[in-house]
Formats: sequence, structure tokens, C-alpha cells
Amino acid sequence: MGGLVLGGWASPATAAGGVPAAAGKPARRPLAERLQVCRPAGDPLDELLRRNLSFSEVWQQAQASGDPQERARLLQERWPLGCQVRPEALAEGQQPWAAILCCADSRVAPEWLFASGSGELFEVRCAGNTAFDAGVASLEYAVAALAVPLILVMGHSGCGAVQAAMATAPLTPLLQELVGPIRASLRPGLDLAGAVRANAVAAAAGLGQRSALLRQAEADGRLRIVAAVFDIASGRVQVV
Repeated sequence: MGGLVLGGWASPATAAGGVPAAAGKPARRPLAERLQVCRPAGDPLDELLRRNLSFSEVWQQAQASGDPQERARLLQERWPLGCQVRPEALAEGQQPWAAILCCADSRVAPEWLFASGSGELFEVRCAGNTAFDAGVASLEYAVAALAVPLILVMGHSGCGAVQAAMATAPLTPLLQELVGPIRASLRPGLDLAGAVRANAVAAAAGLGQRSALLRQAEADGRLRIVAAVFDIASGRVQVV
């Protein structure tokens, strides 16, 4: 997180001026401009959902093959990644346009689900996508130093952490602590799908409750926090 220090935060450099041209070479564009070449012109949430819809179509097409290598080939050929920031710009800084708080589950990979290249998404992950201390602090950094305008809190189908929270089996002290916020979000009679949705909504609400910085950014209109659920089978992400 090297770069300029803004308000106590270490922030990637976003120099306004370009680098002077060497003899016979054109001047480099300003760093902020080079880092934002993949930034959507419209609403960030709409762009995430649009990209995910394209991904889910490819995800479902690949299911038709019974061969795992063939499925991988189909995904690689048809994965709808449409933009990638230059590595030399990423070496100098970052300007992500959305942050994702999601589960650490191996089946949930935001870059794939939202067809995003390096430098586009600021990701915070833990089992159960809860608003844990270090995760909230990381999102504070994303908003304060990187001016990220959207945080998507994303649960997913078949979440093992939510299942553990719903069960009565003994857990280690650390796992007990992890599932505490999930259990607090549950209501009697919820099935697993309903519990996943409830946990995502509670985690999204918890960000503003836990962080004055995020709460103020929402109040100022600089930040939107949205809950969603990813269905592994279909590849679709839906807002809840």
C-alpha cells in the first residue's frame, strides 16, 4: 500500500501530471488515468451484475461437457474478461472501483464471477463473509484512501460457515467466534438458503454499524453498501 500519505492513510500514487517525454518518446499519461482505464462509466453495481450475467452464461455452457479439461478450455476461451490495466501502472498504484466482502470458500472467486482484471476489485474474504474487525478496517482503507464507491457483501449457496452456525456440533474457540455474527443473524425456521441471505444482509448492515467512517461515507453519498448472494450452480449473483 505504498504511495502518498493522505489523512494518515498510505494511498497509491495518483499523480495528476504525466511523466515528461524522453527524446523521441511520447509523454506517459497520468497514473490515475492509466489506472482507471477499466473503470465503468455507469453505476458500479450495474456493471458488476452485467459482467456476472455474461460469466454465468459461460459457466452454464461449460457444464454441458463431461470432461473437466474440456470445461476448463471452454471457460478460458469464453470467459468474458474485457479489460486489463497495464502492469506498469499497477506497479505504481491501484484505483479499484468496487470492493467485495465475500466468503473464503474455494468456489467463490470474485475475479471470475465478475470477469474483472487486476486492479478492478478490492477483495476482503473470510469464511461466512462476516464483518470481522480486520475486514472492516480493510474496507475503511478502500473507502478512505482509494475512494471505492461500492461495497458488495456477497454470501453464496451451500456456505459451510453458515451451516456450522446453524448446527450444534462443538467448534474450536476461534470457529465459535467466527460463527457468532452468523448465528446472531438467524431467525427460527430458516433453511440454509434463507440463512445465507439473512447473513449477507446482516453483514452488510454491520459494516455501517461497526464503522463510523463507512457510516459517514454512506450518509455523504460517497458509498453504497449492498448485500447479494452467489448461486454456485448457475453462476448468478443476485442482490438481496
